Formats: sequence, structure tokens, C-alpha cells
Amino acid sequence: MLYLPAEFPLDPDLCYLNHAAIGPWPRRTAQAVANFAQQNMTHGGSGYPAWLEVEQRLRVRLARLINADSADDIALVQNTSEGLSIVSQGLDWHDGDEVLGVHGDFCSNEMPWQVLADRGVSYRPLDVLHATDPEGALIDALSDRTRLLAISTVHFATGYRFDLARLSAACRARGVLLSVDAIQSLGAAGFDLQLVPADFVIAGGHKWLLSAEGLGFLYCRPELREHLSLHQFGWAMRARPYDFESTSWAPASSARRFEAGTPNMIGIHALDASLSLFEEVGMAFVEQRLAENIRLLEDRLKAIPDVEFVTPQDPAKRCGILTFRHPGVEPSALHAQLMKLQLVCSPRAGGIRLSPHFYTPRQSLESTMDRIQQAIQLLI
Repeated sequence: MLYLPAEFPLDPDLCYLNHAAIGPWPRRTAQAVANFAQQNMTHGGSGYPAWLEVEQRLRVRLARLINADSADDIALVQNTSEGLSIVSQGLDWHDGDEVLGVHGDFCSNEMPWQVLADRGVSYRPLDVLHATDPEGALIDALSDRTRLLAISTVHFATGYRFDLARLSAACRARGVLLSVDAIQSLGAAGFDLQLVPADFVIAGGHKWLLSAEGLGFLYCRPELREHLSLHQFGWAMRARPYDFESTSWAPASSARRFEAGTPNMIGIHALDASLSLFEEVGMAFVEQRLAENIRLLEDRLKAIPDVEFVTPQDPAKRCGILTFRHPGVEPSALHAQLMKLQLVCSPRAGGIRLSPHFYTPRQSLESTMDRIQQAIQLLI
């Protein structure tokens, strides 16, 4: 088994529990970027053919990550927002169409649908996170007007994990498109398109996938590719991208048709390296270790008087995120104190969001709890 401390030489004084925001790079990822920079400095672009091999390998890895049928189904995008925007702006909307979503979802999974109002499309976010059956509430709300369900795999603040298999089955049965923002689960849990046949899956690589900001991917179901109108244009999206002197062109038949210009080669090398780590350890191991880390934090937090949990305590309803609050302590003050104690976390949902990863050592988790107790005692 891979020796994880060698891959994650984090500052020992730091308790880093903020992977739901930005994930630290593994050593191999930092080295891949350093090697790429060195090659650029000494040889310029002379290694471009080899860079293209890394790019293609990354598409293959991403297809494996979500169990897509082909690397041709994967487009490389700058981030989740760009991928969602390609979908929202590309679909052939009709006046009266509706997009169903979740009230309080991350803004990047709301804005691309909200701006469709001028095309006669309504975005209807439902307040389902407080329902006893959030998935059932969403399914019951599907109507003849609903063209698409926009859902995040895991809610960014509360950590609620949606039952995507159930939602996708309901969408298929009703002829509703399913768009999945997967940035808060990929790298923390597996995703299988064969079990969750989504029409679109979008994610960035800088959170749980432990890679650089500025690169993500868009999966588009092959049957829908040519039905998404294009709104970005450039040499890379052509069927023959390197035929620069041609006076005519056509978009690529693959998902590369959504990539307008020069690829982010630094990001490509980084994400390829990070995904190689996940392939070595296996997502089953990642999920098991991460669940154990969340359970340890939960057990220790229960021992602190008056602590309340925002995140569901049912392990099947969460993934990587554990958000808690203390009624006697103002959340922003608690967050500020924890950051002073070098516990890196985020203020979310009126509390503190903790998001360790599979590699987070037990010693760091124990130290995390010491610092939380210390901060609460200082502020009460």
C-alpha cells in the first residue's frame, strides 16, 4: 500500500480539514507541475507531442473515474461553472420550460439556470433539505413543464448526500434531463454512470480530487452532444484542430467540441498526477478511510456539551463533510478562533464545516478536537 505521509507532507502544526473548499496537492502533483515548469523553462514547447499524450491519458482517467463509456465523452473545462454554463446556454429551451433545483444550493449551480429567465425558462429551487425525504420532495415536484433537474451530489454547506440513483431513475421515467454538479463528491466517493445515468456530470479538480484550480471536466451524454448549441469558438474545438490553414471547419464530434481554445496544460499535468493517486489506492479505500475519519470526529464532537450537528448522522446521507454548531458560540467568532489555532475549516450553514480526507492522519483529527474544545472554552 502507498505510504500516504510521503504523499502529503503537510505542515505538522496545521490541521487541514478544508477539502470541501481547496484540497492540498499530493507530492506527485506538485512534482508533475514542477517538472512541467522546468521543461518549459529549458525546452519551451518542444515537448508538446508528449503533453498531448498526458492530455489524452487524463481524459481516459476521467472517463474511468465516472465509468463513462469513452474518453470522447469528456470535455476539459476551466471549472464547474463553465461546464454548467455550456449546458444551460446550449440546450434548446422552450418558453415555459422549468429547471428544478435545490434552494440554498451553491450559487454556481443556481446562476446558470436563473439567467434563462429571459428565454422563458423558470428556475424553481425547492427547500427540501429540511424535509424528511428530500429526494421524494424533488420527485413529487417534477411536472410536465420540468425539462431538467439540476442537483449537486453533496450539499456544500450541510453535507447532505443526495440519492442520485433514485433521482436519476425518476428523471428517466419522466423524460427529465439530469445535470449533476459532482464537485463535492468526486475524490471523496465513487460515481458510476451505469448506476446513475445522468445526462451531464460536471466537476472541478481543486477540491476532493486534490489538484489545481482552473481545470475540470464536463461529461455530456453522447446522444445530446450535437443538440447543445455552441457559444464558444476557437481552433481546439474543430474536428481537425491542427489544420490551421484550412478555410473551412466543423466542430469535433467528440466532447472536445466544447473546448474553444488552448488547453490548460499545467492543470492537465496536475490533475493527471492527482488521479493517478486515486487509481493506485482505489475509491473503495478512499471511501472507507474518509468515513472512518468523519465518524471519529462525530464521536468526539458528541462528547462536547451542547454541540449540534447540521450534517445528517446517517452515514449513507453524508460524504466527507461534517458541519456542526454550538448555540453558545457565534459561528464567525468560532471560525476565526479555530483559524488562529491553525485549524483550517470553513463557516457554513450557521456552523463550522469540517472536511478531512482519506489521508488525514488520526493525530491531526485528535489535535483538531483539542483545538475545537479550546476555542469553544475561550468563547463561551
